[in-house]
Amino acid sequence: MEKFFKLQERGTTVQRELVAGLTTFLTMAYILAVNPGMLSLTGMPAGGVFTATALASAIATLLMAFLANLPVALAPGMGLNAFFTFTVVMGMGYSWQLALTAVFLEGILFIILSLFNVREAIIKAIPANLKKAVAVGIGLFIALIGFANAGIVISGGGTIIELSKLTSGAPLLAIIGLLITIALYVIRVPGSILVGILVTTVIGIFMGVTVIPENFSLISIPAAPIFAQFEFSNLLTLKFFIVFFTFLFVDIFDTIGTLVGVTTQAGLTQKDGEIPQVKQALLSDAVGTVAGALLGTSTVTSYIESSAGVAVGGRTGLSSVFTGILFLLALFLSPLFLLIPSAATAPALIVVGFLMMQAVTSIDFKDPAEGIPAFLTIVIMPFAYSIADGIVYGLLSYVFLKIITRKFSEITIVSWVLFLIFLLRIILNAVN
Repeated sequence: MEKFFKLQERGTTVQRELVAGLTTFLTMAYILAVNPGMLSLTGMPAGGVFTATALASAIATLLMAFLANLPVALAPGMGLNAFFTFTVVMGMGYSWQLALTAVFLEGILFIILSLFNVREAIIKAIPANLKKAVAVGIGLFIALIGFANAGIVISGGGTIIELSKLTSGAPLLAIIGLLITIALYVIRVPGSILVGILVTTVIGIFMGVTVIPENFSLISIPAAPIFAQFEFSNLLTLKFFIVFFTFLFVDIFDTIGTLVGVTTQAGLTQKDGEIPQVKQALLSDAVGTVAGALLGTSTVTSYIESSAGVAVGGRTGLSSVFTGILFLLALFLSPLFLLIPSAATAPALIVVGFLMMQAVTSIDFKDPAEGIPAFLTIVIMPFAYSIADGIVYGLLSYVFLKIITRKFSEITIVSWVLFLIFLLRIILNAVN
């Protein structure tokens, strides 16, 4: 393991990677409950989707471990599963089989783009300040997810967002968990974030938030997945192209944003900001998407919750190995993993948000042509609830301001191409 994963070179140990892998899994295990619930609204069998979710997550995460040696876990993406359900199937009236076909074809194209280094070129084209801004924006985004999952912040009556009542239930448990987690972190308790999740889960039992169902059984038999349920009619239409392009676009830039953010936080990026083994990382994501579509789930993508594992010391693919194994175990131990409430994982996401904010100190805000795009990248991610949109408007404003200041030499060819693609996407969205 030392030779393959380069543990000593990256300043980590097997024990630290184990804790990191478990922490990452616990912060993203909610997808095992959320994804089947959401996709089943389309008519897909929830049991089959659960199996597909766990298997696809395990396959993609293990590929990331062995091909890229990065502490990044993958699973069906939140946002993309909502687009799959509410827009493509329930909104446009397409069958879930056709939606799966779009995901499958998108994954095939991803593999081709990865093999020919197109996605790698996109990452390299993102300016250094924007890469740092991506990490900061994701930090705010993931903290917001934590606050929202726990019910600490809610939609306001007369305001866009407001604090909920923090005197009982999940919000109170999350606040207690946050205090425990930050206290453990400040006094440097090893695995503080993981310990915080476990302790908060136990406290939740006495508060009625962690619910142990009647006739609780530790082991469950997984349902059969939905295999290769595709439909190839209606492919040559403008609506299908928009569906296909949306899956493609969001997955590309969510993945790029996550890889940049997590590797920056882990200190794995090189001096020029490049990510090690990025081609293999992107290929793992692409193959995971194809595997997920074949098994019967929406687009598989890199998870920003991986930053929780990095926060407790994860630095290599070994942590991803442990996360992948836990996804396989979840097939048979789902009742145990699903006991952990969102209020227990929310403090971990909030603390990770703090850790990722630290990159803001190295962004050049003195030059407005650099600082304004970075600022827009940072604020749009949480406000638009989208990593991809943060990158879009950050890069659009970057190119625009370089044109205004006549610094054309600082705009790469790939940046020009992305600029035009982003404009095209905005126009297509406006038309439809």
